[in-house]
Amino acid sequence: MNKRVAIVGAGVSGLTCAVVLAERGYRATIFAEETGARTTSAAAAAIWYPYDAEPADKVIAWALESYEVFRELSRELRSGVSMIQLRTLSRAGEIEIPSWANSLGARPLVMSSEDASPARTETSLIVNPIAFTSGFVLEVPLIDSTIYLDYLAQRCAEAGGQISGKVRFAKLEDVDRQFSLVINCSGMGARSLVPDPGMEAHRGQVVIVPKLNLTCAIVSDDPPLMYAIPRTNDCVFGGTNELSDNRAPDPSATSRIIAECSRVLNIDEPKVIAARVGLRPFRKSGIRVESDLLADRRPVIHNYGHGGAGFTVSWGCAAKVLAYAEVATNDA
Repeated sequence: MNKRVAIVGAGVSGLTCAVVLAERGYRATIFAEETGARTTSAAAAAIWYPYDAEPADKVIAWALESYEVFRELSRELRSGVSMIQLRTLSRAGEIEIPSWANSLGARPLVMSSEDASPARTETSLIVNPIAFTSGFVLEVPLIDSTIYLDYLAQRCAEAGGQISGKVRFAKLEDVDRQFSLVINCSGMGARSLVPDPGMEAHRGQVVIVPKLNLTCAIVSDDPPLMYAIPRTNDCVFGGTNELSDNRAPDPSATSRIIAECSRVLNIDEPKVIAARVGLRPFRKSGIRVESDLLADRRPVIHNYGHGGAGFTVSWGCAAKVLAYAEVATNDA
C-alpha cells in the first residue's frame, strides 16, 4: 500500500496527525475548508485541561500522554508552548482535586483575605478573595494558538506534508482515490461527513484583551464559566459553553465575560481587542478514535469529537491514529 494519506481538517487534531504521520514517512496532505486563524482551534484559549469531553478514562490517558509532549515542546521557543501555573477555583463548597491532577503534583490553594501580604505562600490566592471558596493549583502546558498552529504547519511542511485550503467535501469518499488512507479530523464537520448525528456544537466565546500582569491562569467551571489565560502578546478572557451553532460573537456575552473576569481579577475593565467564537466539537458517545472502512473500501481513521479538550488530547490521539495507520498500511 502506498503511504499517501489525506487528512480532513486543519485544526489542532488534523495538524498534529499530519506532523506525526509526515515525520514517520507518510506523504500527508491536509484538506480543509478553513485553515489557520479561521479554524475553531484558533479561537481556543488552549490551556492544557481535560474539559467537556468523554469518556473520562480515555480522555485522561490521552491528556497525560499529550502533557509529556507539550512539556518537551515548552523547551522549544518557536513552539509557542510554555508551562504555567493553573489555579482551578470553586465559588461554593470545597473543590475536590481530581486524581489525574494529584498525579501532576496539584496542591490545595490557601483561600485568604490576606492575600495581598508580601508573605503570602506559593499556593495562596491571588484574585479577589471574596469570589471563591476553594481551589487547587498545578503546573500545566499553555499553548498560544496564535503561535502554535503555525508551528505545527511549519513542522508539517518541513517533513514534506502539505496543506490545501478552501476544500469542502460532501462525504469522505470524495477524497481523491490517489490517497489510499483517509484520516478524519473534521471536528463538527463529522456531523455531515460521516455522518454522525451524535455531534453537538458547544459554543464557546472568548474575549481578547491586552496583555495583563498575570503570572498564572485562572479557571472556574462553576456558573458562570470564567477563565483568564495570559498569552505572549495578549490575554484571553472567557467564556461560554452553550449548545449552539452560532459563530457570531454576542455583544452581551462579551460584556458579561469582561465584567466577571475583571471582578475576579480585581482590575478595571480592560479594552476589548476582539471577541471570537469557536464551536467545541462534542460527541455524545465520546471521542472517536478508531479505524473503519469507507463505502469505497478504503481505510479511514476517525479522530474527532474532542469537545473542549482538542489541544489537551491532541498528541495522545495522534499516537493512536499512527498505530491504526501502521496496521492499515501493513495489512494492505
